[in-house]
Amino acid sequence: MAKSGPRKKLPKELAVINADNCTGCESCLEVCPVDCIEMRKLDGGVLKGTQQWCEIDIERCVGCEVCVHIPQKKSNPYDLKVCPWDAIEMVPTEQVAQVVAQIGGPPDYIQANWDRLVGTAQRLAELKATG
Repeated sequence: MAKSGPRKKLPKELAVINADNCTGCESCLEVCPVDCIEMRKLDGGVLKGTQQWCEIDIERCVGCEVCVHIPQKKSNPYDLKVCPWDAIEMVPTEQVAQVVAQIGGPPDYIQANWDRLVGTAQRLAELKATG
């Protein structure tokens, strides 16, 4: 279970899933050490052939990048990617609100969940700018 309460520090980057590329395979969900990735289902519509995608709760994301690639020793030249569809991007905290608004889900979904998705990202960017 993830910790709750105020952040000790803001990460330089946060993970954002491109809903258009996500197939809902749950690979990222399985490896997230802070349990901040959830499955979303689209009611009454289709998103590029699928009706589900994963979404990152950016308020809980710590920017560890484990959802993008499995950490390796520096002597190992291979990068073990987690997402087979390259649907996850690490985005500077200051830019997360714009990126989530553009790729965080279908336009109707983003509009209906604006405060939770984009509003939260904007608050984090403001905290980053002042801290």
